[in-house]
Amino acid sequence: MIRILTALALIPAFVWLVLFAPEWALRAAVALVGLMAFREYDQIAEANGIARAGFLGMLAGLALLLAPHPEIVVVLIAVAAMLAALRVADLAGAMAAGSAFTLGVIYIFGSFRCAIALRGIDRNWLMFALLLSWAGDTAAMYAGKAFGKHALARRVSPAKTWEGAIGSVIGGVAAGWIYAHYLIPQAALWLVLAAGVAGNVVGQLGDLCESAMKRGAGVKDSGSSLPGHGGWLDRIDSSLFSIPVVYALVLFVGETK
Repeated sequence: MIRILTALALIPAFVWLVLFAPEWALRAAVALVGLMAFREYDQIAEANGIARAGFLGMLAGLALLLAPHPEIVVVLIAVAAMLAALRVADLAGAMAAGSAFTLGVIYIFGSFRCAIALRGIDRNWLMFALLLSWAGDTAAMYAGKAFGKHALARRVSPAKTWEGAIGSVIGGVAAGWIYAHYLIPQAALWLVLAAGVAGNVVGQLGDLCESAMKRGAGVKDSGSSLPGHGGWLDRIDSSLFSIPVVYALVLFVGETK
């Protein structure tokens, strides 16, 4: 029940931000969520025995999210990460610290930058990308409970099954197709279906990747700020993978006009 109540509170806020809010409000919201998610990621890294990126990592993330010319910013982030790694007391952990710094910034803030860019093409494409994970997660839960027998990735997430994963693809793509049919009618059917399948599948992989990081750290959730859902990183892990993939397909091979 707590999980449902939290979702009922979050979904209208996300829908407003994606479809109706001015761009500055969306940027402010994703910056705030990005900072909270990065803090949780940093805690997971520390639990894995890796030095935290800390405040410098957050500043690098905001730079990637908000600054012009992101290609330059990415290079500067790598430089900052390597300099930050010099703080590590045991230099044997310097490479891991620098790598975790860079990964966390690009993983979280880079994806959110793609979200802003995707909304710039058509805000309905961003909602489409989010819907793939939202509907897919719900379908996976019911399909897994009803039919789940074969473990998907026992070592990483024992509760997930192949049946649930297939249910997620079917549910996510169906929801995305219905949404696109009415609200992105100019999009070719092949693009909607390709983006739906690819976005949902990589979203499930994003969930597994975050689960692997948490299992390595020996923690169940990335945080406790969202009752019934864990932390912010737990809530957005699928979308952090699905949004860039949908954006790439729409940008490079799609017809959106």
